[in-house]
Amino acid sequence: MKTQVAIIGGGPSGLLLAQLLHTQGIDSVVLERRTKAHVLSRIRAGVLEQGFVHLMEHAGCAERMHAEGFTHDGTLLSFGDEMFRVDFREHTGTPVMVYGQTELTRDLYAAREAAGGAIVFNVDNVVIHGADTDAPHVTFDIEGETQRIDCDFVAGCDGFHGVSRQTIPLTVRREYEKVYPFGWLGILSETPPVHHELIYANSPRGFALCSMRNDRLSRYYIQCSLSDSPDDWTDEAFWDELKRRIPADMAAQLVTGPSIEKSIAPLRSFVTEPMRWGRLFLCGDAAHIVPPTGAKGLNTAASDIHYLFEGLGAFYKTGAQEGLDSYSEKALRRIWKAERFSWWFSSLMHRYPDQSEFDLKMQIADLDFLRSNAAAQKAMAENYVGLPY
Repeated sequence: MKTQVAIIGGGPSGLLLAQLLHTQGIDSVVLERRTKAHVLSRIRAGVLEQGFVHLMEHAGCAERMHAEGFTHDGTLLSFGDEMFRVDFREHTGTPVMVYGQTELTRDLYAAREAAGGAIVFNVDNVVIHGADTDAPHVTFDIEGETQRIDCDFVAGCDGFHGVSRQTIPLTVRREYEKVYPFGWLGILSETPPVHHELIYANSPRGFALCSMRNDRLSRYYIQCSLSDSPDDWTDEAFWDELKRRIPADMAAQLVTGPSIEKSIAPLRSFVTEPMRWGRLFLCGDAAHIVPPTGAKGLNTAASDIHYLFEGLGAFYKTGAQEGLDSYSEKALRRIWKAERFSWWFSSLMHRYPDQSEFDLKMQIADLDFLRSNAAAQKAMAENYVGLPY
């Protein structure tokens, strides 16, 4: 098998890159180690920056998103029973789009299939060969048979545990990591959201987030111990704890119901440098992880795809290599700013086990300053809606 770009990973990053390349007539093959049904079963956030929205439009995959997604012009922050709003449109002229990642991935699969693009599922033992040469290739097993793809470039969109990052020698790559001392317990429920915009809550009992997928499907989170298991929490215990962490008037309006999904996510900040080795390019979680506070994970992957698509498009159109040569530098410059925002926002809203009384006073003072200062709100809004590519 031969293609121009071999894409490792059939999640939203890999599929988006494949569709964008298709618009320029650039051939690609997507390799995914799981089934399509498994990929679509993953429950992930769905707050999209406008940059991501524009990429979906460019890829020709935005029609259902615009019809069913929800435009959010701001978000709410609370501490205790105090609550205030940061207006994105007022401060930046730009909203965010709430559209579930599962639905976004479904749209990308439909577009890929309609275009006749190659996706190979259930692949195993993927190995990237010759990434530091002018003739890379990828081998993989499927149904017990080893196959090979010869290609010009390899895009590693296979997540934190994938093979792409591990292909770059330890003598070349450097990794930076911060592990947070808590996790998020999240539930999905078929209930109307407590508010039409997201609520980020700082409480003496810990962080909470009120989010949604649509007007009938809500997603809620509470900060929890890393030693907790989802089985430790009944639905009733979760709802009781959530009500204690959000303002009383919001708790009174909260509609509860059985959870249809419950899980705990650890929080981590992680970056690997560089994001390119020869003709291998890392994208998304293969290169970096952000805490979910502020919903930057999928959006940082989108900015990687933007830079890589621009570089590959210029290469195949004119032979220019500047965009590919500068890919890692451009992507990392934006990634570190997103990492800073997610770290700051996480530090602002969570309770840490080693916080002193002074630290807690500073946290509340920071929130009070944000509530009353337009410049601080503008800075937060600019980061939340997404820094320019």
